[in-house]
Amino acid sequence: MKEGDDDFPSSYDQWRHCIEVKCGIKLTRSYVDNRLAELQNGKHVKTKGFASLYGPDHLQRTIQWFQRAADELPDDTRGPRNA
Repeated sequence: MKEGDDDFPSSYDQWRHCIEVKCGIKLTRSYVDNRLAELQNGKHVKTKGFASLYGPDHLQRTIQWFQRAADELPDDTRGPRNA
């Protein structure tokens, strides 16, 4: 999958559809927080692989999309983070 491919998300709505519908992943607080921690750690092996495969610009967009997803989670899913 490369930028410009039909399956490559270029907007938040496309990304969210890809994650939730095509991949069947529920964007829970735990999942979103774990992915953000990984993606924001430039030394993490998965982050290095992601950046190598999709480029630094798409990595930054993806981090922003995960941050937006975190902001959109209902209050009752925030747990201790909201305390």
